[in-house]
Amino acid sequence: MSEKKELLTTNRKALTINLDGTRYGTIAEIGAGQEVSRIFFQVGGASGAIAKTMSAYDMTFSDAIYGKAPRYVSRERLATMLDHEYRLLKERLAEKRGDRTKFFVFADTVVAKSFKGPNDGHGWLGVRFQHEVGAEPSEIIIHVRMWDKENILQQQALGIVGVNLIYAAFNYAADPAQLAQSLADNIGTDRIEVDMLRVSGPAFGGVDNRLLSLRLVQFGLTNAVMFAPNGEVLQPSEVLHHKAVLVERGSFRPVTHVNVDMLTCATAQFLQEPMVKGKEMLVLMEITMNNLLAEGDLDAADFLARVDMLGHIGFTTMISNYSEFYRLVSYFRRYTKEMIGVAMGINNLLEIFNEKYYEDLEGGILESMGRMFRHAVKLYIYPMRQAAYDSYLASGHPASAVTNGGGSSHAFSAGVMITAQNLQVTDRLRNLYAYLLENHNLDCIRGSNPDYLNIFSRDVLQRIKNGDDSWEQMVPAKVADFIKQRKLLGYGTKAQVAG
Repeated sequence: MSEKKELLTTNRKALTINLDGTRYGTIAEIGAGQEVSRIFFQVGGASGAIAKTMSAYDMTFSDAIYGKAPRYVSRERLATMLDHEYRLLKERLAEKRGDRTKFFVFADTVVAKSFKGPNDGHGWLGVRFQHEVGAEPSEIIIHVRMWDKENILQQQALGIVGVNLIYAAFNYAADPAQLAQSLADNIGTDRIEVDMLRVSGPAFGGVDNRLLSLRLVQFGLTNAVMFAPNGEVLQPSEVLHHKAVLVERGSFRPVTHVNVDMLTCATAQFLQEPMVKGKEMLVLMEITMNNLLAEGDLDAADFLARVDMLGHIGFTTMISNYSEFYRLVSYFRRYTKEMIGVAMGINNLLEIFNEKYYEDLEGGILESMGRMFRHAVKLYIYPMRQAAYDSYLASGHPASAVTNGGGSSHAFSAGVMITAQNLQVTDRLRNLYAYLLENHNLDCIRGSNPDYLNIFSRDVLQRIKNGDDSWEQMVPAKVADFIKQRKLLGYGTKAQVAG
């Protein structure tokens, strides 16, 4: 049975490290107490693993040790702590025991719930370590949020997560999925959130940090992760802080002209909003875990292909487990009070007005709308041709929002476009829909390219797999080149080669 299945207690993890005999290092903590070092000392045998512990609560003392910092609870401060302590460790002990010891430094800089106000408990934790004697150091950095309501409980949670992180570095470097999942051992995701995880160094050769971050969402350690166009893992609160946000949800399998046109047009309108002018703005492409798991088990290669495609054409990507849009909006509201825009097609708008998704809410669809549109939120709706709309309904998608609960009630010809203005919803929702239109919570996307309205990602994907070259005209040129170069999404199969 593996150690993970044995569910080692926090104390057992700390004691195992203390008695190992090959690990030796420093624990440095700023802010929320000496919780991690306390656990190592209380279990006994700490002299076998701990060379030094330290804490600096006063900013003057902290600055004297690590230098001045614009923010004391930040990734930059954590990096300075790790650099400083690891350098001292090697300078003072490498000659004495470097030929038989794997050195490590654990550091954290954390703010717990204060007696002075309702601040959120959060912090940065990191461990720099040698996975083999004499090796160049490897590193794990995480950002955590602590959800306990009491200061003492947040401190306890921090101690447990810190021990989990150190133990994972020493024991799970070869199993990144277990490394990620083990961070919540003996504490659970209701008390702690890990919303950023990044590894580096020789212990993690071949590990893709984007896939590792995806595991955080998959295992419930966080609800969303974000990646820069260059693939860098981002920390959501840093990226979203005080920014106006525009997001488009999709499968992006592959990215089509429709996806780009929708966001380009919505961005132009969003920038003209009075509440957005002069504000910093973030544009996101978002994929839900439900979408990634649509065909069963998580396909890592498929996930990375989608993120790579979006990054290749310059988009920041977000992966979330928020199936409902009102939950996505609430997530953004944790970090920003600025305006939020959501770009979507008619099909997604119909899903929002499908009452079955809100059966778990006491107030049903009214409660969901109240949460979504509570403050400065607007949906930008991309048009759909009547023929495509009819096909969408006929394909078996939920359509309870549509008049008569089923097939199209629009008496339009196949070439007419369905928009947010002329969409017909069921009688019991008609007044609610009209209210949102009148209050400008819904807006038609203007200036869309009519030549793109017959493009559907599932059709493009099938053409790629079938070796039908016409797919290349349905996606941006950079995406087509990228798919062909990387042989993504079935391109270059036997059928393609034979053609």
